[in-house]
Amino acid sequence: MNWIDRQSLGLFVLVALTLGLAPFVPEPHVWEKLKMLAAGTLSRPIDIFDLVLHGAPWLLLIVKLYRLQTASRAPDK
Repeated sequence: MNWIDRQSLGLFVLVALTLGLAPFVPEPHVWEKLKMLAAGTLSRPIDIFDLVLHGAPWLLLIVKLYRLQTASRAPDK
């Protein structure tokens, strides 16, 4: 997790907004795949791969935000 701490927050935001939402038209892939997951129709391997590919930047952004928040609460040594 050390490499996440070394990267800037802006990088994670940029990757989440570009790769995480691409393609933008007609709707973002991650949104489409999440709807398929909720409906129970996410079964093809390519759809699962798409969900992982477009969801990973969002998960990394969440991890980065969590690590920033916990680092700011940690007492100084």
